[in-house]
Amino acid sequence: MKRLVLAWVVTAVAATAASLAVLGLVGTGLTGASSRVLSQEDARAALATATPRAATTTPAGTPAQWQQGKLIRSAGGTVIASCTGDQVVLRSWSPAQGYSVDGVEPGPANEATVEFEPDEGEDVELKIVCVNGSPAAQ
Repeated sequence: MKRLVLAWVVTAVAATAASLAVLGLVGTGLTGASSRVLSQEDARAALATATPRAATTTPAGTPAQWQQGKLIRSAGGTVIASCTGDQVVLRSWSPAQGYSVDGVEPGPANEATVEFEPDEGEDVELKIVCVNGSPAAQ
């Protein structure tokens, strides 16, 4: 009986020590980084000395001229498209409520398309081309 009680005490002490060790790691962060909450003054000072990063909005592998976009709306959804010369590229597309995207040909090309499929009814296909350097739906 004494051995059983002794084994139970040893197991309880080991489990408590392991739990405290894990809680210690979680409290200081698993990577050792500080997890203290910044005061308003500290947050303002950190923001004042932060270096802003430039946002990249161009599609991968395309020139920087693609940065300007035009919003084109339809019953099936919206598209943001850009032109460089006669080449169009779809930067983003979003279906309207009750629609999903059925297919996309984003370009860059002479014509880009996106097809919005409704839950019920006819598909809406947007064909986008560049007219005088500006995206336009056909």
